[in-house]
Amino acid sequence: MIAEQLAGKRIAITGGTGFVGTALIERMLRSVPDCELVLLVRPGKRTSVEERVRREILKNNAFDRLRGMARITGGETFDEMCARRIVVIAGDVSSDGLGLREADRATLASCDIVIHSAAAVAFDSPLDTAVEINLLGPTRIATTLRDLGVAPHLVAVSTCYVAGNRRGNAPEQLVSAGPFDIGLDWRTEVRAARRLRSDAEAASRQPAQLGAFRHDARRELGAAGAPALAAKTESLRMSWVRDQLVRAGRARAASVGWPDAYAFTKALGEQALTDTKGNIPVSIVRPSIIESALAEPSPGWIRGFRMAEPVIISYARGLLSQFPGNPEGTIDVIPVDLVVSAIIAVAAVGPEDAPPITHVASGSTNPLHYRLLIDKVREWFTAHPIYDAEGQPIVLPEFQFPGRGRVEGQLRRAKTMITRAEGVLQQLPLRGKQATWAAKLEERKSDVERALEYVELYGLYTECEAVYQVDNLLALRNQLSPQDRATFNLDPRSVDWPTYITDIHLPSIAQHARVKTTPGKTRTDRSARLRRAILDPSRHVAAFDLENTLIASNVVESYSWLATRRLNGPERVRYVARTMAEAPRMLSLDRKDRGDFLRYFYRRYENAPVDQIDEDAAELFSRVILTKSFPAGIRRVREHRALGHRTVLITGALDFAVAGLAPLFDEIVAAKMTVNPDGTYTGELSQVPPTGETRAEILADYCAAEGFRLEECVAYADSTSDLPLLEAVGFPVAVNPETRLAALARKRGWLVEQWSKAPGGPRPLLPVGPMLGERERRRTFTGGARR
Repeated sequence: MIAEQLAGKRIAITGGTGFVGTALIERMLRSVPDCELVLLVRPGKRTSVEERVRREILKNNAFDRLRGMARITGGETFDEMCARRIVVIAGDVSSDGLGLREADRATLASCDIVIHSAAAVAFDSPLDTAVEINLLGPTRIATTLRDLGVAPHLVAVSTCYVAGNRRGNAPEQLVSAGPFDIGLDWRTEVRAARRLRSDAEAASRQPAQLGAFRHDARRELGAAGAPALAAKTESLRMSWVRDQLVRAGRARAASVGWPDAYAFTKALGEQALTDTKGNIPVSIVRPSIIESALAEPSPGWIRGFRMAEPVIISYARGLLSQFPGNPEGTIDVIPVDLVVSAIIAVAAVGPEDAPPITHVASGSTNPLHYRLLIDKVREWFTAHPIYDAEGQPIVLPEFQFPGRGRVEGQLRRAKTMITRAEGVLQQLPLRGKQATWAAKLEERKSDVERALEYVELYGLYTECEAVYQVDNLLALRNQLSPQDRATFNLDPRSVDWPTYITDIHLPSIAQHARVKTTPGKTRTDRSARLRRAILDPSRHVAAFDLENTLIASNVVESYSWLATRRLNGPERVRYVARTMAEAPRMLSLDRKDRGDFLRYFYRRYENAPVDQIDEDAAELFSRVILTKSFPAGIRRVREHRALGHRTVLITGALDFAVAGLAPLFDEIVAAKMTVNPDGTYTGELSQVPPTGETRAEILADYCAAEGFRLEECVAYADSTSDLPLLEAVGFPVAVNPETRLAALARKRGWLVEQWSKAPGGPRPLLPVGPMLGERERRRTFTGGARR
C-alpha cells in the first residue's frame, strides 16, 4: 500500500508553487496522511518563504477538498494539519549549494525522499535561465545531498520531449543511451550559455544599440520626462537581452534536434544528473504535455494556462483560425493527477523496484488525435459560445491545418502592417475618442503577436510524431494493489478523450480564462467599478492636470487672447499668420520636452506689465478658461472635495491664468515668471516648470508633508508627458488621452474618461481676444504681436 510505504517518511519537494508541485503537495497531504513534507521554496523579493507557501500554494483551490474534509471531521483544522506536517526551508535550485542556511541543510539531510519538480517550464525561457534551472538544477540537488553525506531516493521530474524532434517509438531509456546521444557535452553547453549572457549584455550597451532603445522609448512615451524615458530605455535594453537569449536557445535547440530550450536543457539535465549523482539513487519521471486534472483534486483543476489553453481560447475568440499540425497526428496530453500518481508511486516503491525512467504519456496506448481535439473544441464552443463586448456570440472560423512556415509568414506580415499603421496614427494629433483607434490597433497588434508566439512556441509540439512508450509505467501500475490503482490512478488508458475534453477540460479553461460566456452586454461596467474605487472615501488626494483634462484650451490660446485683444484688424491677421507658421516648430518642441517648450514660449511675455496682465487675467478666466472647461471634469473635482479628498491642480499654465480656479482646489501649483524692477515680466520662469517628472515629485512632496500615501491618491492627465505622475499614484485616470496615452491606458487597464465642453458655448475660429478701443490699445502690452 502506497500510504503505508510512505508512512513516517520525510519527503522534500521542490517546485511546490508550480502546477505539478501544488497538485503533488495536495495529494500527499490528503492520500498519504502519515508523511511529513519539507518544501524547498525560493524566497520572494519582499516575501518570506512561509508567506509564499501560504499565499501561492495553500490558498489555491486545489486544497478545497482537504479544507472540506477537515470541517466534516470536526477534528484538526486544515491550518493545524499544515503546521504539523509541513516544514518550509528557503532555497534556490539556480544557486550552487541551493543557497541553504545551515539549519535548512540539516532539515534537507533528514529527508528520506527528494522529489525535484522545480523547472523553468516556459518554452520561451532565455537559454541561460533554462540552463541554470533545468540543466544544473537536478545536479545541484544531487551534489548538495552528497555534500551532506546522505543518499535519499531522488525522484526527478523531466519531460518526454527530451526525445527531441524524432518520429516513431521513443523508449524509456537514458538520454545518453542509444539514439538520444549525439555527443553533446553538458559542461560545454553551460559555459557557452553563460558566455552568451555576457555577450548579449555587452552588445546591449553599445552606443548604437542604446541609441535605438532611447529612440524606441521616446517613440512610445513621447515627452514623458527623463526618469520615465530612462526607465523605459533600460526596460527595452533588458527585454532585448532576454530576446537575444530566447532566440539563441531556440536556435541552439533546433540545431541539435530539440523543439526548444526547455526540452534541450531538460535532456542535458538528465545527462548531468547521471554524471554527477554519485551514490544517490535516482528515478526520472517524464510526463508529456500536462493538462487539467481528470479527477484529483477535482475534475478540471488547473493552475495557470498550459500549452493547449491559449491556442484553444484564441480559436474560440475568433483570433486564430489556423494552427500548424497534422490532423491525423497525435497530441500527447496527460492529466496532471495521473502524473502526480506516477511520481508518488515511483517514490513509494523505492529505488530498488522503481524503473530508472518512467514515461507518463498517452500517445502509445490511448492516442488523442489532433482532428478529434479540434472537432470537440469547435463542437463545444459552438454549443457554449464566447460572446463579444456587444453581447453577440463569436462565430468560430473553419479551422485549417497549414504548415508552420505559412502561418508564421501570414502573422508576420499582419504584424508589420499594423506596426506601420500604428506609427502613422501616433504622428497625428488625435485625442479622446479618436485616439482610441490607436488603442484598438495596439490591441489587435497584441492579438497578432500572441498568435505568432503560440505558433513559434507550440507549432513543433503539434507536429511532433514521436510515440512515447509507457512499458515501465504500466509495469509500475501492475505492482500496485487494487486499492492503490483506484486511489493513485496512473493509467493513461483510463481517459476517455471525448468525455475529458467536453465535460472536464473545456468547461474548466473557459472558466479560468474569464471569457464572457453569457449573451447580452456586460452588466458590470468595468469603468463604473474603477470610478467607484477612485471615488472611495478612503482616497487621500486627487491631483489634476489642466489643459485637455479640465479645459479645452492651452497656454498658446491664453497668450494669444491676451496679446491680440489690443491689436487692430490687420495686426491680428499678421499675428495669426505668424503663429500658424510657427505651429509645426512649437508642436515638435512640445512633443520633445514640455518644459523646454514652456520656457521657449513664455519668453513672449517679456516686458508685459504685471498690473495690466492681472487686470486682463480676470476676463481671460471668464471668457476662455470657464467657457472651455469640461463640466464633467469640474463635477469630478467637486465630488472629490465632497468626499473629503484633498484636491491639487498641477499645471504648466501661468499662475495668473488659473488664479480663478482657487475655490476648487486646496493647492494650485502653476508656472511663475520673475518680475523686473519696473513692474514688467521678464519672460523667464522663477522655477522649474511643473511638467513631466516634476509633477510626480510635487505630488510626492505634498503627500509626505501632509502625511498621505501615494498609493491612495488619484491623478488625472491627458498626455504621456504626464506618465510619471500617473504611474506614481495608485489610481491613474487618462482624460481625453492623446494617442500614446490611450494605448498605454488600455494596455494597463486604467480608467479612461472622455470629457467635453458644454454645448452652446462660443466657438471662435481663431484664438484671439475681443478687440478693444483705440485708446486702450495704445497703452497696453501686445507681446511683440505688432511686429
